[in-house]
Amino acid sequence: MALVTGSARGLGLAAALRLRADGWRVHVVWRSGAHPPAQLVRDFAGRVWRADLEQDGEAQRLVDEVVRADGGLDALVHAVGAYHEGPLDSGAADVVRAMWQSNVATAVALQDAARAALRRAAAERGDAAALFFGLAGLDGLRARSECAAYAAAKSALVVLVRSWAREEGPFGVRVNCLSPGVVPHEAAHPATLDGAIVARIPLRRPGRPDEVAAAAAWLLSREASHVTGADLPVAGGFGL
Repeated sequence: MALVTGSARGLGLAAALRLRADGWRVHVVWRSGAHPPAQLVRDFAGRVWRADLEQDGEAQRLVDEVVRADGGLDALVHAVGAYHEGPLDSGAADVVRAMWQSNVATAVALQDAARAALRRAAAERGDAAALFFGLAGLDGLRARSECAAYAAAKSALVVLVRSWAREEGPFGVRVNCLSPGVVPHEAAHPATLDGAIVARIPLRRPGRPDEVAAAAAWLLSREASHVTGADLPVAGGFGL
């Protein structure tokens, strides 16, 4: 059984649909609006939850409800994280705070909430995994001219993922990061369609949501049962 946050649209939804196709029982999450998206209700009936993970206590409430509904939690995918583009010379403190809250604090809260359930699943079935969405091209901690606050938050997330991997390894729980590059989709930033950015990708094309979803499915599968603490870029070589 898997819980996928950020799954109302975009790459989170793509991952949830791929896991469902692979036979997982998938719980999905939506945040905004009076009613859940129709696609979630149709494709994940009975396993659709509302939660704002930036609010105190919401991550624990969500995990508790999922565990009660299906009896446990084998895999966690956290595809939440707002994006900001712009220089640091205007309102940087507020932007950095917002990026940290959305990309890092939500991940910490969800990992804390799911820890016991994932350890229990690993003890009972021999494997459990958590997967967090990062950002391709962070190697070397290079400077960023347009998305420094976002990249800084995702860099912190990678450190946390590797630290969780070390802590959870003795309990049989794997923790990894999946880092997309330029992947246009309905919820993506307009920059994903910038021809100049696409031209910098060695494979000379942007990625597709299904490619990111396939990587997520592999990292959660038994085929990756000896993979933990990894940051897997799905980016066509972007950032090399």
